[in-house]
Amino acid sequence: MSTSAVTFPTAGGLLLAGQLDLPDAGPPRAFALFAHCFTCSKDLRAVRRIALALVDEGVGVLRFDFTGLGGSEGEFADTTFSSNTDDLVAAADWLTEHHQGPSILIGHSLGGAAVLRVAARIPTSRAVVTIGAPAEPGHVAGMLRSSRARIEADGEAEVELAGRRFRIKKAFLEDLEAADAIERVADLRRALLVMHSPRDLQVGIDNARAIYTAAKHPKSFVSLDGADHLLSEPADARYAGKLIAAWAERYLPPRAEASDDAHDLDGHGVLAATGEVGYRTELHMGRHHLLADEPESVGGTDDGPTPYDYLNAALGACTSMTLRMYADRKGLPLQGVRVRLRHSKVYAADCAECETASGRVDRIEREIELLGPLDASQRARLLEIADKCPVHKTLHSEVHVHTRLRGTEAPAP
Repeated sequence: MSTSAVTFPTAGGLLLAGQLDLPDAGPPRAFALFAHCFTCSKDLRAVRRIALALVDEGVGVLRFDFTGLGGSEGEFADTTFSSNTDDLVAAADWLTEHHQGPSILIGHSLGGAAVLRVAARIPTSRAVVTIGAPAEPGHVAGMLRSSRARIEADGEAEVELAGRRFRIKKAFLEDLEAADAIERVADLRRALLVMHSPRDLQVGIDNARAIYTAAKHPKSFVSLDGADHLLSEPADARYAGKLIAAWAERYLPPRAEASDDAHDLDGHGVLAATGEVGYRTELHMGRHHLLADEPESVGGTDDGPTPYDYLNAALGACTSMTLRMYADRKGLPLQGVRVRLRHSKVYAADCAECETASGRVDRIEREIELLGPLDASQRARLLEIADKCPVHKTLHSEVHVHTRLRGTEAPAP
């Protein structure tokens, strides 16, 4: 995934800060626009993880900060729910002008209420997703109950939300309570996915029921069981992102063929594409699309197996397939194969079978489980055959990796 910072103007001339997430291989098949939760920002980890899941499916994602939040210009105190929806339209207009209009609108919490209200103003939108959204924007006013009297009396007050201080004006509350998001749901005329956690303590599950009941088909509901309101656990955000990507598939154009770079590999190679930030890498193998990454402990995002995991997987898959082929050819009663592998680095001095005498060497431990009524001789023969798998032979043979730079010419001698 490649991520770039973008800015675009509001109707009033303020610049809003956004992040545009794009697939590394090939142009996006469609675009999604993400509206974050009340007082949150585009950089919330849950927002980023959901965007990643969509990018994996070839969808570009624009996530941005509303006026007065994050890197966007303006004063938060001067904003209203209506101005937030205007910001969404400005973001959609920018996408339309520079790429293509968003097909998917995604809103988290109050952002969910915003996309429900604004969908009709974004003609390219075909599908809407809400995550932990209130059925009525005025629900947010309940979070300000303890400060309501001061806001009403003085016209504004400073309040603490999620550990930060914000100035809230009376006009903000009045605009929230006048908003009619739920009335717009029945006339949405777009596919709707409602996602909500039964354990959401900020926005109760009854809000999801109200939105779903008001909507007409096609509509879907997914319970984010066990998640909190902010999807703060990485697994919850990844789960939500993958479900959104799978659900949206029906409302998107077909995935394009692999990029020209991948076509150059004549269907038998691998294209590995890593973005500007982090280690997350997209792997394209013909029509297959996989991910590689590193654990969070070393700076990755743990969105995919490590390169050595794939090395183990290649040997494991080849071993299993080779044993299956041999058993089928010889008519052996092999009912299944389980191969467990682990890669490590060991000191050469501790490796009796290694030719290298010093330093460290790579060691792969392979444990094979053979299922079925096999006798001792059949098991022994299959164990011998395991070492004949092509990947095993490759790992034990002399391998040369020839590397060149693509798109550059060698300097003159």
